[in-house]
Amino acid sequence: MDSCQTLLQGILSRTGIRSHDTQRTASYIKEKIRENLPSERTINLFHCLNELNDTSLVEEVQRYLRLGRISTESLSPAQWSALVFVLFSDCGVTDTGCASLASALWSNPSHLRELDLSNNNTGDSGVIQLSARVKRFSLSLYRLSGCRVTDIGCAILAPALWSNPSHLRELDLSGNNTGDSGVIQLSAVLEDPKCQLQTLRLSGCRVTDIGCAILASALRSNPSHLRELDLSDNNTGDSGVIELSDVLEDPKCQLQKLRLSGCRVTDTGCASLASALWSNPSHLRELDLSGNNTGDSGVIQLSAVLKDPKCQLQKLRLSDCRVTDTGCASLASALRSNPSHLRELDLSYNNTGDSGVIQLSAVLEDPKCQLQTLRLVVNIFLTALSCLSRAERVKSFSPSFYRMSGCRVTDTGCASLASALRSNPSHLRELDLSDNNTGDSGVIQLSAVLEDPKSLQTYNGPMAPIPTSSTPHTVCLVRGE
Repeated sequence: MDSCQTLLQGILSRTGIRSHDTQRTASYIKEKIRENLPSERTINLFHCLNELNDTSLVEEVQRYLRLGRISTESLSPAQWSALVFVLFSDCGVTDTGCASLASALWSNPSHLRELDLSNNNTGDSGVIQLSARVKRFSLSLYRLSGCRVTDIGCAILAPALWSNPSHLRELDLSGNNTGDSGVIQLSAVLEDPKCQLQTLRLSGCRVTDIGCAILASALRSNPSHLRELDLSDNNTGDSGVIELSDVLEDPKCQLQKLRLSGCRVTDTGCASLASALWSNPSHLRELDLSGNNTGDSGVIQLSAVLKDPKCQLQKLRLSDCRVTDTGCASLASALRSNPSHLRELDLSYNNTGDSGVIQLSAVLEDPKCQLQTLRLVVNIFLTALSCLSRAERVKSFSPSFYRMSGCRVTDTGCASLASALRSNPSHLRELDLSDNNTGDSGVIQLSAVLEDPKSLQTYNGPMAPIPTSSTPHTVCLVRGE
């Protein structure tokens, strides 16, 4: 779908299409929508209409929602598809719209599988309206992020889910004021062995260590289903992480993704997580600790786990964690011991310096190294020395994404990068050199590489003339210094 939208945007921008042509195209799409096509194809056509700035059918449905006049009899098949499209948008639906929607879905509940009302003003009242009907639905996905839901809404939602626990796979309540009280209500559902929930998102919900303790207790009772837990931007602290770590130690725990960014975690919390992963290293695939005060001490704790060949961690995010070259050295040592699993490492916004980057660059020489994404954006005191070191590693390293934004790269670094890319042009797909001091000389060096049809697909860097010969690559240029 994204590729279709991109193609349509490209056609509109490149051909300078006129307004009457746009209207004719929109009319044709509307005719196709009225042909009663499969719903997925119809929704894709609504995306195309949206790109053409034609929202007439969507506005009809929004009007029904606001007036509370929606019913199975009043909507055509095209309008039903428009309703689905609206529900995946930020469209100002309130509790009145929820009441009308609940009434309509009550008449025909058997086909609805996904309901997304994110970023609407539904409030607890809207949740109450819908929860009365959830018992009849076979929902697998339910998103209410940013809907002003409180613990009251959670108290109503929990019994509804309890009465029909075997279908729901994903619940997103991020950005609501549920607090610990709301988490307590939901945890009662998680304890039910019949609950099949695999993804629970509670980021920015004002959850503390108390809520974490309740969640942990629920997961101990029913550890085998949940695969993804997002508690980012909550005040869990080390105490909350310790509670969750106790669950991770259980071999029955199947959690694969744990997001704790911005949760006030320190090296104490890292030590607890590391201990849990030592006990049960084979399940967790993604760990996000960005925006915490882990420091080098916390990274050293985690690095000890990464050395274990049984550790299956594929993504580790430590952005803005006060990591220095000491932490980088520990990570590099771990990756040398176990180079085959980690695919993504994010160390953006840390004080790694040249020494830290050089430590990591040495690991990239190992043919067994499977790292595909390395993020070192806006690291302090990153100079041409480390950039040159990293550039040389590209000859033996096969990442798909390479970002050096804001790293003080000059034309010297560009020359070395260009040389490395000429030696091994077929793997790197995206290069970001925005906000560097490359100058004209550096741009000229890289422009020669862009002419190679085996080279980059996406380049973010300083402005430069685009070669006139046609190539299949997408070149995105961001003005540098």
